[in-house]
Amino acid sequence: MPGTAIDYNGHMNDAAYAQVLADANELFLDALGLSVSYRERTGCALYTVEMTIKFRQEASLGDTLRGQSWLATCDAKRVGVHTRIIAADGRTVATGDTLYLHVDTAAGGVRPFPQDRAAVLAEALASHADSLPAR
Repeated sequence: MPGTAIDYNGHMNDAAYAQVLADANELFLDALGLSVSYRERTGCALYTVEMTIKFRQEASLGDTLRGQSWLATCDAKRVGVHTRIIAADGRTVATGDTLYLHVDTAAGGVRPFPQDRAAVLAEALASHADSLPAR
């Protein structure tokens, strides 16, 4: 069944977990002002350089999933996001840790965040520090 999100066991396949994590993170990054409108405005974007997925429970066809993301780490040029994918019944089906680099797409290199985004990231990191789940 190539190309489908459900494998022959009736469970979500590995690539589908990655897509759900990436989609949840995109919404989170948008809330931080670091998504498509940021790229359009500044020419800079976040590039995924590493994603680690931990499969906790099976997700099956018909499961409703939601993502919950926290800013886990950040510095002048990097952002680390921890995300939990939760089924409607409360089961954590997967967790993911994703590392992004801040890239100036016109110059073609990694650059520090501008001051306004660095301030937003610092505030988010501080506010998430107490609520970040154990990984």
